Amino acid sequence: MARAQAESVIRRIIRDIAQECASKGQAVSETLVAFMVKATVLDPLNHFNVDRTLTKQDVQRLIELCVVKLMDQGSPALDTIKMQVYFDMNYTSRREFLEEHHRVLLSRLASVGREITDSRLRTRDDLEGLYRRIVSYVLLRSGLGSPTDINTVREATAALQSVFPQSELATFMSLTKADKEQQLSELTMIVTGIRLFNKDCRKGGEGIEDVPSILNEAIPATINDIERELKESQSLAWQYTALLEKFVDPKDGTVQSPIKTEFLQQALYNVRQHEAFLKVILADAILCAKQVESLQSDLMARLMLLEATVHAKTAVPTAQVFPHFTALSKLWAGFQDEMVLLSILDNTVVSLRPFLTAQSHLLLEGQLEAMLDGVDIKSDDDRLKESAEERINPSKYKSQDWFQHETTANFDQLPLQYKGICGYTLVKKDGLLVPGNPQIGVLKHKEKYYAFSSKEAACSFAFRPDEYIEAITEKAKKCPELIQLLELHQQFACVTPYSQMQPGERLLVKPISKCDSSTQTDTHLVETNIVKSYEWNEWRLRWKAMQLANLRSKVTHSVQTNLSHMRRNNVTQTYQPKDAGCQTKKDGETNVPRHKVYLAGLRGGKPGPTILTKTNLTRSVDE
Repeated sequence: MARAQAESVIRRIIRDIAQECASKGQAVSETLVAFMVKATVLDPLNHFNVDRTLTKQDVQRLIELCVVKLMDQGSPALDTIKMQVYFDMNYTSRREFLEEHHRVLLSRLASVGREITDSRLRTRDDLEGLYRRIVSYVLLRSGLGSPTDINTVREATAALQSVFPQSELATFMSLTKADKEQQLSELTMIVTGIRLFNKDCRKGGEGIEDVPSILNEAIPATINDIERELKESQSLAWQYTALLEKFVDPKDGTVQSPIKTEFLQQALYNVRQHEAFLKVILADAILCAKQVESLQSDLMARLMLLEATVHAKTAVPTAQVFPHFTALSKLWAGFQDEMVLLSILDNTVVSLRPFLTAQSHLLLEGQLEAMLDGVDIKSDDDRLKESAEERINPSKYKSQDWFQHETTANFDQLPLQYKGICGYTLVKKDGLLVPGNPQIGVLKHKEKYYAFSSKEAACSFAFRPDEYIEAITEKAKKCPELIQLLELHQQFACVTPYSQMQPGERLLVKPISKCDSSTQTDTHLVETNIVKSYEWNEWRLRWKAMQLANLRSKVTHSVQTNLSHMRRNNVTQTYQPKDAGCQTKKDGETNVPRHKVYLAGLRGGKPGPTILTKTNLTRSVDE
């Protein structure tokens, strides 16, 4: 079957399942339907062959099975999968939350900004209308008050006129659109800083809420609510765990359960998943509290510095106060971001509660307490304390790698498989989730790390690790909620996370075992460190020193015109002429005596033999 044809079949199956559920009064998302289809195909009890093309009978049976599972409103397993889909589709990192919030805010203000940047002034009324729109834009973007409140508008207008009078509109209209948007952003921050400073001085601040005080009350309340729900989920998880241990491994013969053990297991998975999500949200809420504390200290320091700058002064240079106003605006925007983030976290906690409905209605009131009569309920900490003294001796397992807390750096940061759940107990006790104790020893097998609830479990798992890993995979095929709960996406390469799933993708995508790859080596592995100002010439350094010394007696002049106002600073600097002289080389000469020799008797003329006489007439150098 061609890929396009296969995708068309998948879309049709998903659409048919969603329509069938809608006709029965149950609205389901395409993401939930797509995952349920994959989970149904993976379940070995349904006998679907992945390697064979689905026939019409297979497609019809697949649709019927999925509809039955999606319509089972009393199933804790379905609630768990819905919870996972909701959280994965609606929760993201702190940075992405804030980026999305800023993007939405700017998109809402885009039309107001275009009215300002694209306007054409013809009359004085147009000029006044444009100035009012700028005031409204500043109020909307800062979030400090409503543009329909007269007192707020008056205060914002007065603050804007102090930095951007109406006479500057002609210059503003001559700018390009990008420069106009940049100036609007700068004006918003400066006006916001002025209003915040006036509020601190009790001279204004109309319509500005005390966001830091609100956060100081809201954050502890939110954290307390999350911790309360977390304790309730943990308590239920411990009770379900104790009850399942009683049924799976009874000490006093066979124990009859009023409900199927399978439903108790699904309820355990449900509350464990809820517990995991609440821990993630709680960590974000605590980080939010730390961020607010840091912002408050920075805000107080900035206000004190600004007050010292403008204290008892009738006029202060803009270059000194504008940076403080801008910093105040950014700090206040940080408070507003934390308020938005806290609201999102609180809404997420509230939205997770309906996914506990099936689990809460599983047993009648008082029935759970009656079933737990005489059962020792152990918390996760109690189980860790029981196995605190147990240790694996790595010398007995020379063919395997064991990590101990005492001998391993960053031991607490090891990425444990199954989110720290003991894999041995999960297999031997038919899906029971018991947290492992890393202090016993962490097994490294095929570049993955495993923790165990007891020394016996660690030894048994280490003896046949591949068999236990395969058994856990088979268990997850029957209980698809374990794929997300235990983070088994690597084992199920065909099942993608919900947030990455597309409605039209294939049901099962086999993992790619081969691929084309390429590598590239950097030319310079170590960054170069070239000091551009380095001088090797001593005379060049002396010249620079004289130049710097000469600058002390110079005067710097700056000029600013109406055209350059609020745009940039123009600075010029001159050097006074100076007299300079230099000395060049001089000509010199030397004289040495000429070499003279006189020879006598060469002519002859006298009878007898000729006698040659040599006389040196060269003068001495010392003369």
